[in-house]
Amino acid sequence: MCGIVGIVAKTPVNQLLYDGLQLLQHRGQDAAGIATADGNTFHMHKGLGLVRDVFRTRDMRGLEGNLGIAHCRYPTAGSARSPAEAQPFYVNSPFGIVLGHNGNLTNSDHLRAEIFEQDRRHVNTNSDSEVLLNVLAHELQEAAEGHKLDPAAIFKAVSQVHRRCHGAYATVALIVGHGLLAFRDPHGIRPLVIGRNVTAMGTEFMVASESVALDALGFQLLRDVEPGEAILIDESGNFYNRQCADAPQKNPCIFEYVYLARPDSVMDGISVYETRLRMGESLGEKIRRICPNIVIDVVIPIPDTSRPSALQLALKLGVPYREGFIKNRYIGRTFIMPGQAERKKSVRQKLNAIGFEFKGKNVLLMDDSIVRGTTSREIVQMARDCGARQVYFASAAPPVRFPNVYGIDMPSRHELLATGRTDTEIALEIGADAVFYQDLSDLIDDVGGKNSGITQFDASCFDGHYITGDITAEYLAGIEASRRDGETFSDGDSAQQLDLNLSAVESS
Repeated sequence: MCGIVGIVAKTPVNQLLYDGLQLLQHRGQDAAGIATADGNTFHMHKGLGLVRDVFRTRDMRGLEGNLGIAHCRYPTAGSARSPAEAQPFYVNSPFGIVLGHNGNLTNSDHLRAEIFEQDRRHVNTNSDSEVLLNVLAHELQEAAEGHKLDPAAIFKAVSQVHRRCHGAYATVALIVGHGLLAFRDPHGIRPLVIGRNVTAMGTEFMVASESVALDALGFQLLRDVEPGEAILIDESGNFYNRQCADAPQKNPCIFEYVYLARPDSVMDGISVYETRLRMGESLGEKIRRICPNIVIDVVIPIPDTSRPSALQLALKLGVPYREGFIKNRYIGRTFIMPGQAERKKSVRQKLNAIGFEFKGKNVLLMDDSIVRGTTSREIVQMARDCGARQVYFASAAPPVRFPNVYGIDMPSRHELLATGRTDTEIALEIGADAVFYQDLSDLIDDVGGKNSGITQFDASCFDGHYITGDITAEYLAGIEASRRDGETFSDGDSAQQLDLNLSAVESS
């Protein structure tokens, strides 16, 4: 999960890009970077840390030009926390290209060897984004061989990228002398939206991971970049687009709506906030159905993502909604922290309980999901320490049982609390009296709704169905092995031991 922004404006674009990254900071807190184009010259600054820490006034002054791209990074399995891994990436051949990427290529090892042996290109980091950049650069060179690099040639190159690259990718790139290129993988797993701002000087365009970045910067949301589609906006603001995939399908990541995206965003025509309200309502219906006699005195959300769901859940159950935890906003998200010990240590620094709301009550705690269980366990104990009589725990999402390979750092079953455990066993693990999970069918209905026209999602972390059709047990075992090498955890499973629902993958 990363945040990407691309803008073609009529005035210097550096401040817009910076502000766009600030609005997408929740998508990546590890590193940030901005690249702008001024004529045939790129200007770039990037580094480790939050956006506010990476850029100083002197850095911003050097980012000249009216078009540019920006990226905030969240590292995934196998990637290093190094300044060299910060994006955008740059190549000087064939035309000069900088690129930022959100997602994960599932065949990056194969591509890396292919790039070196066949394309005669060198990849200097472990980042699959640099692999993607070099594939694009090679295909642009091939498409323009003996011809001018025009929109048709650029779209032909993107078509070849789609044929070679597997997995999830939403991408923004600058090509010297040609403008801003944006494209999305043929399954549309990671989000990408486009907006427009009409000024007295002419029309400006912006692409971003989420619509919230457009809204706050004065751009009107036009639509989503379609799966497999490429968009080219030249330096004069001329707009070109083409479908570059043979058989595109819209399968957005459902976890974006559960946890990753800001609630004020709209992606693939779906309001994140509305979906989270529906999640609470459907889960409330389930609890009433399976536990009609349960006594709950209060519903308390785990801030911040679960608030809309918790509010609707309380309304559905007819019990009070209360704020029971105060969040320290200067502590980073525990989900993003690299080590289990670090996450555990940070929970009580991040949240503090209001004892009055728990003492002597049967409390239903509501969170967006339960991934590793570290935070959930600590929070349940906090509620008990405050005198709660009974502590129930509800998840707006189904049990997370399978690794995610499309850009979310959940690669190991050893880090997933629900893998191999029943609901009763999960409740025991986190110290709760009971846990209540959303059903996947209800979640799909909650996110898809009746009007979006989307009925299929990437829900692989819930059901083990990998929609790209190229994920094997051996591939997943390799990811786990790479994390063992990095000492993220102590042991793992072999490919033969991975209990995955791969039948749907193998038949797709």
